[in-house]
Amino acid sequence: KIVVMGGDNYRIGMGGGAVSSVATGEFSNSIELNAIQRSNPEMQKRVANAIRAMSEMDKNPVISIHDHGAGGHLNCLSELVETTGGEIEVNKLPIGDPTLSEKEIIGNESQERMGLVISEEHYENLRKIAERERAPIYDVGVTTGDHKFTFVGRKGKNPIDWSLFDMFGSSPKTVLNDKTEEINFQDISYANSEIESYLDKVLQLEAVASKDWLTNKVDRSVSGKVAKQQTCGELQLPLNNVGVMALDYHSNKGVATSIGHAPVAGLIDPKAGSQLAIAEALTNIIWAPIEDNLAGISLSANWMWPSKNNGEDARLYNAVKAISDFACDLGINIPTGKDSLSMTQKYGDGTKVMSPGTVIISTVGEVTDINKVIEPALINQPGTKLIYIDFSRDNYKLGGSSFAQTLGNVGKEAPTISDPQYFKDAFKALQHAIDEREIMSGHDISSGGLLTALLEMCFPNKDTGLKLDLSELGEDLVAILFSEQPGVVVQVNDSRLQKRLTLSGILNYELGSVQNKPIVEIAFEEEELSFNVDTKRAIWYESSHLLELEQTNEVEAKTRKQNFDAQPLQYKFPDGFTGQLSNLSLPVPPEKKIAKAAIIREKGVNGDREMAYSLDLAGFKVKDVHMTDLTSGRETLEDIDMIVFVGGFSNSDVLGSAKGWAGAFKYNPKAKEALKKFYARENTLSLGVCNGCQLMMELDLLYPDSDQHPKMLHNDSGKFESAFVNMSIPDNNSVMLDDLAGTKLGIWVAHGEGKFNIQNIDAVNISGTYSHSAYPGNPNGSDYDVAALCSMDGRHLAMMPHLERSIRAWHWPYLPDGKGWECTPWLKAFTNAREWIESR
Repeated sequence: KIVVMGGDNYRIGMGGGAVSSVATGEFSNSIELNAIQRSNPEMQKRVANAIRAMSEMDKNPVISIHDHGAGGHLNCLSELVETTGGEIEVNKLPIGDPTLSEKEIIGNESQERMGLVISEEHYENLRKIAERERAPIYDVGVTTGDHKFTFVGRKGKNPIDWSLFDMFGSSPKTVLNDKTEEINFQDISYANSEIESYLDKVLQLEAVASKDWLTNKVDRSVSGKVAKQQTCGELQLPLNNVGVMALDYHSNKGVATSIGHAPVAGLIDPKAGSQLAIAEALTNIIWAPIEDNLAGISLSANWMWPSKNNGEDARLYNAVKAISDFACDLGINIPTGKDSLSMTQKYGDGTKVMSPGTVIISTVGEVTDINKVIEPALINQPGTKLIYIDFSRDNYKLGGSSFAQTLGNVGKEAPTISDPQYFKDAFKALQHAIDEREIMSGHDISSGGLLTALLEMCFPNKDTGLKLDLSELGEDLVAILFSEQPGVVVQVNDSRLQKRLTLSGILNYELGSVQNKPIVEIAFEEEELSFNVDTKRAIWYESSHLLELEQTNEVEAKTRKQNFDAQPLQYKFPDGFTGQLSNLSLPVPPEKKIAKAAIIREKGVNGDREMAYSLDLAGFKVKDVHMTDLTSGRETLEDIDMIVFVGGFSNSDVLGSAKGWAGAFKYNPKAKEALKKFYARENTLSLGVCNGCQLMMELDLLYPDSDQHPKMLHNDSGKFESAFVNMSIPDNNSVMLDDLAGTKLGIWVAHGEGKFNIQNIDAVNISGTYSHSAYPGNPNGSDYDVAALCSMDGRHLAMMPHLERSIRAWHWPYLPDGKGWECTPWLKAFTNAREWIESR
């Protein structure tokens, strides 16, 4: 069977093929609007859940699968049946717009749809799973074995009926004709006396400045597998070089990703821009220990180019060839990529603006141990050394640099990689040092140059500075400080790495040492420079603040600026806590698991897996319960000891604070009765997190007899908030949190409507508060800084932060004294719940 899952067909993307290949402004607005893609992530999640259920069976019954992208059904379904042929009935495809022609039905690019091939014997199982997940499913055709591709029309005439060979057997080659045009930019003039002025401008350039405005509004903890995201240090500033996801909840294996690009250097020399893009991506991913070193890394090359303009296709050819040659020299494959060759904007008055030709390199590699990933935040141990390692073996060229841009210039010469084999050797040496835990912290030299990298290593922590001497690096101090030639800076506490680098012929220089005052002091021959870290951090943050004002309520945006470096993370752990699972008498053997917990989820939730794992790790038997199980009567909760309403975005939050989810309980007799009977029992527990917390508030589950039940409101900031914050546990009688009283822990938040609105403080039982009253430490403006409330008898807990995404040591982006820890005190909350149930 040929099956389509997901949303309806609409007139979307019908201008896609044409519009993506021409300059914006070339066609009429109606055609260009037809090319715009819309997204429905909730639909995508529903479909993904159903497909995941099939893929996790002992034997995956899905024969082949393909997403819908460019070309819609025409592309997706033809590639599904490329080796067999197939027949699809147009009238079985879901129609959202009845005015669509057959061509538009077949070729539209509506999103969140999947096509798959599955045998008839397994189709009914998939249909039932899809129904449970509320994922639309359509049986639209069959494979034929005749190598023909047919869409059976609605009016007796087939709009498509041809041989697959005509589609896949003779793809035409694309030929671009162009000639090289020389571009000469001016050299840069500068003076050592202006270094501090240069630095202040560089730190405010968007490519260099803080990205807090961007990272604080995206969910950076979702899935509970995030091992390394953007922020680091006690101030949680977005400076990390590499992103790492755990491959599963049990092992230390992971997958690392990074990005590199050099558009301005590419203006000077497409070859240099290509090399620098790869080099930056690699000096970003290098901080994670990669399986098989460089050979274990794959690249994706995404081309963004103003093609069909004089000289640009010749530059594109040179850039592509340089990428290919450099990747081959390094022994790295580039199995995938994408191009957008229409980076030109035309205006009605004849004005034409071209984007700089750019290749964006993305990397991916398997991580051998997610606990060994290095961050740029300096460890504040005075006397530890900073080592500069050169990866380029080139002169300090300023072309294409952020420094050049601040002078309104591009520069004449861009840095290059003079010896690919040398780059490989340097990469391998650093990877070995990371695997052997010889490196305390490290940062790459990219946007802003060496001076920016050094300051950024000081920014994430308070009272951290450097005392350096750069005299050995060269003769031109400005070039040394601002050149963006590939290299890295590492912090070490002994000389092992330096000795090995020197023996291997890798250029390395001892720059100086760490000091515990926020000053970066630099000596260079007869010159001495001094930079106040707190002052430069504020300048670096300024551009982020200006962008924050465009997306956040003005009061909160200004408060964030005041407090971004004034609320460092600080912890107080329970007495006797060792961070070891054995400290909590874990793991519990499967045969001794007695307590039964159920994950209650609705369409669109995204916190079910990590919550299930937390409960399982704590010794529960865990059951997955979808709302459709309750509304249909398949599940009654009669044998369940604890229920957990998980986080996410049920009903896309369009109805606000889980009102849509609450309606499924309020207005469905079977679900309502199951919940009522569960809460009537005196030996049950419940937990609601994030969206689940909103649900408990909406259903008045904590204080059912109160006419002043707390409610959840939109964050005061007016936007979604993602952060790792301090949470304090006061004296309380909560089953889960009572023995954590007096602690101060770190925890993830990720929500848009997390403000507790409390009318009567005497009518609630506060079980957790944000440690700071001011934003962003209190990320939503909750009354009384409330982060968690509990029923008066201590059995039912509702909290906005995600404790289930904070149970592993590697979940915490700042845990200075937690080396070797397997878990955090949040896991104790789950074991407390299990032990309470077992005692009854």
